[in-house]
Amino acid sequence: MTTSIITGDIIKSRTQSNPEIWMNTLKKALTFLNPNKSNWEIYRGDSFQLEIEDYQNSFRAAVYIKACVKTIKGLDVRIAIGLGSKTYTANKVSESNGDAYVFSGETLDILKKEKLNLSIKTTNNKLNNSLNLYFKLALIVMDHWTVNSAEIVKLSIEHPDALQSELGDMIGINQNAISNRQKRAHLDEILELDSLYRQKIGTL
Repeated sequence: MTTSIITGDIIKSRTQSNPEIWMNTLKKALTFLNPNKSNWEIYRGDSFQLEIEDYQNSFRAAVYIKACVKTIKGLDVRIAIGLGSKTYTANKVSESNGDAYVFSGETLDILKKEKLNLSIKTTNNKLNNSLNLYFKLALIVMDHWTVNSAEIVKLSIEHPDALQSELGDMIGINQNAISNRQKRAHLDEILELDSLYRQKIGTL
């Protein structure tokens, strides 16, 4: 069985005087992405792991987690996507095993050394190189999202079919302001990358 595992940790979590705020935000994000609590876990204080069984959704899931975390000023997140086999299913996601788990854990260690915030590892090195270049370019934007930009990306992923005016009603601003925030967040380009990601992952 092929699956995707997202392993990550919160950057600068210790600068927050009230960790409950980001912890609750992270829990809500993981629950939104996978309501089955046996498929995600928060451990070692600020690290987490999540299984996205429909692996074509893994990039969008990573973007969503990043947007949620960046709605809290001063915080960011480091995310590694591992895509591969699942050979053992345990009661806890952190105790399950397979290539997807190994790839995800190894990639997070590399990200810490390289001071990068998003990367993927699959069984196809050529595909890894292509996708990771796209990710580096996307991070030029995503690493610099403001709280407002992060909020609008989060909301847009939660309500993919909502009109801009409807999104505006949810947070009390007008349609014009929503449009401007989506442009500043480069949401259209991120969603184009998501489509490309799905095409490329579909060839595995």
